[in-house]
Amino acid sequence: MMRKLDPFYLIVDNAEWLERLVPLGVRLAQLRCKNMDDATVRDEIRRAKTICTKHDCQLVVNDYWQAAIELDCDYVHLGQGDMDTADFKAIRQAGIRLGLSTHDHAELERALSHDPDYVALGPVYQTILKKMPWAPQGLDRLGEWKALVGDRPLVGIGGLNPDRLPGVFSAGADSAAVVTDITLNADPEVRTREWIAATQAVR
Repeated sequence: MMRKLDPFYLIVDNAEWLERLVPLGVRLAQLRCKNMDDATVRDEIRRAKTICTKHDCQLVVNDYWQAAIELDCDYVHLGQGDMDTADFKAIRQAGIRLGLSTHDHAELERALSHDPDYVALGPVYQTILKKMPWAPQGLDRLGEWKALVGDRPLVGIGGLNPDRLPGVFSAGADSAAVVTDITLNADPEVRTREWIAATQAVR
């Protein structure tokens, strides 16, 4: 039985963001640490888990599946490159749920072969987060992916904002992931509240 995801999926690159935003009502958050040594990453994950546990927020750890197992986290999220070296059996045996990124049909087929707890598709729209070799996928592709993944939750990511949420959810996404629309906003706390209200209104 697949577990439902909260429709608002916050993604940040350090635990300090979680300290600021999770208490506002965030129920699903990914910690995506980059350019940190392993000891620092573990400290960040440990801090993030404490925050999320306190506020009833599910924590998703990007990439660092060994640390996620050691620290008993809720989810691990892997990109296609991360999947090359991940020990899926160890992740499952630890009782950790799994999310996988996809961008085309071959990647979706590969992801589904690992029976993930959710699948992410992106970028839905043009994104400034990082350079992507893929063009924006669009809402039609979200609908196509939803038909292929069935009752498995589908996460839309890339270029999203509250105004785009009705279309994203209508197309088939179960959850909408956000990074820069919040972290680059002049008032991230206010923007987070707007996102939470918008996802609750649509879903």
